[in-house]
Amino acid sequence: MLRQLFDATSSAFTYLLVDPVTREAALIDPVREQLERDVSLVRELGLTLRYSLETHVHADHVTSAAAIRERTGAKLVAGAMGASCADLHLQGGESLALGAFSIRALATPGHTDDSLSYLCADHVFTGDALLVRTCGRTDFQNGDPGALFDSITQVLFALDEETVVCPAHDYVGFTTSTIGEEKRWNSRAAGRTRDEFITLMRGLQLPEPKLIHEAVPLNRACGQP
Repeated sequence: MLRQLFDATSSAFTYLLVDPVTREAALIDPVREQLERDVSLVRELGLTLRYSLETHVHADHVTSAAAIRERTGAKLVAGAMGASCADLHLQGGESLALGAFSIRALATPGHTDDSLSYLCADHVFTGDALLVRTCGRTDFQNGDPGALFDSITQVLFALDEETVVCPAHDYVGFTTSTIGEEKRWNSRAAGRTRDEFITLMRGLQLPEPKLIHEAVPLNRACGQP
């Protein structure tokens, strides 16, 4: 079972993965302002929350990962270069068991240097590495447009084309996509060479995220003040 949850302020998605037999569950990218919603949903559905997974250290909202851990006992999971306060740090290729399912970490740096995507069955949770028809920016937190192009084209686009793409954000009303769609229609990556992608990303000149100076330090501490 999969639930896609939304925070309107940050346009951020949180995902709840559930093994329907064991009732074990995992949350991906929980948001501080939605802590009570998420804890209540886990309780109402009678779930045992095993993991709270972060795709990367976010710059546009504060995670509730530490609070989720305190309230539910879930293990906090991040990438090898992610927040040091995580209980588990996964390398690309490593997996977690969730009931009968396996959650496999994919190293997808570029948006940030610690970015992970998570593959579970026929869904991939891409954080900001790959969004619907676009991708995350690369101009802070050790972002690297060349690394992001490699992550998108060599790691994510190598997945089965029917794999459902579940991004960390959407700003225009999309919810999910597929790898096949993004290979054909992604406005930044599809049909571009690596050099063209790097030039494009370096020329975006986007405004700084409003919460970056609050969110990044807090998220490096798993959301703890």
